[in-house]
Amino acid sequence: MIGRQVVDKNVSSVLIAVAALVFVNRVGTLAANNASAAEIAEKTAPGAPTRDALVSLEKKAYNAWKNKNAKFWGVFLSDKFVGYGSLGKLDKASATKEYTGADCDIKSFTLSDEQMRQLTSGAALMTYIITIDGTCGGQAVPPKSRAASIFIRDGDQWKGAFHAEAPIIDPTVAPAKPVDKKEAYKRDRAEPDGRDARTDAMLSVERAVWEAWRAHDAEELEALTAREISFINIFGTYFANKADALKDWTGAGCEVKSVSVTDAAATMLSSTLGILTFRGAADGNCYGQKVGPISGTSVYVNDGNAWKWSFGINLPAH
Repeated sequence: MIGRQVVDKNVSSVLIAVAALVFVNRVGTLAANNASAAEIAEKTAPGAPTRDALVSLEKKAYNAWKNKNAKFWGVFLSDKFVGYGSLGKLDKASATKEYTGADCDIKSFTLSDEQMRQLTSGAALMTYIITIDGTCGGQAVPPKSRAASIFIRDGDQWKGAFHAEAPIIDPTVAPAKPVDKKEAYKRDRAEPDGRDARTDAMLSVERAVWEAWRAHDAEELEALTAREISFINIFGTYFANKADALKDWTGAGCEVKSVSVTDAAATMLSSTLGILTFRGAADGNCYGQKVGPISGTSVYVNDGNAWKWSFGINLPAH
């Protein structure tokens, strides 16, 4: 009996050892397979875009506009596209119609001062100066503008998700444009129906940013904005970094009594990146010019469960 127990114990020990070896080998194989899969996924996933690649895409877009290539936009533009054109806010359908340029005669265009900033792993911002010789609807196109485009990753492609252009003018010599303040504020106080929670969250921050700008409150602006920001103002002036933007916002260029931010809508490019379009108004002056109604766009990133202002471009409201 004792001998049988010893044999049974020896057999059990061998079986346990074999099972352990099989388990270790299986775990090792699974780990190797998972590592290989992760490595393959990392190698095959599209990488971050380069500045040159996005500049090339922008030039193709301007060529498509110049040559009235309607088919180009169906592939180039994201289904989430939002932007501003000659008649106001655009979505993909209205942008395709406008960018086809049926009533435009564009002789030439040139891009310069191209700058790229990564917003998230799947989105990038391009800013640049666009110089154009041409007409649309019989009217001369602004000869020089500061433009902004956002590209997002869609499968193995980078597609246009936002575009707007602010004509570059000298605010100290630009002729003052009459502003019907009563009508402007009447329109700006009209709240759209059907706002969602994300729009409300970004709008709350946007209003706080405007109030901090009005009050020249550098500390509040620092808290409301992301680590990296850039801005194109209503005169087409570009501020490439946070220090320059905050210096301008808190400087003596603008003296404003009150502000209004309404008509807001959010376009979510991802769970951590959103574009807020809105209508803004300010009762005051900037560089001697009355501030009229503004068509505004702000880009927000979610940083630690809080929406932070990351980029903006303001245009005269249509």
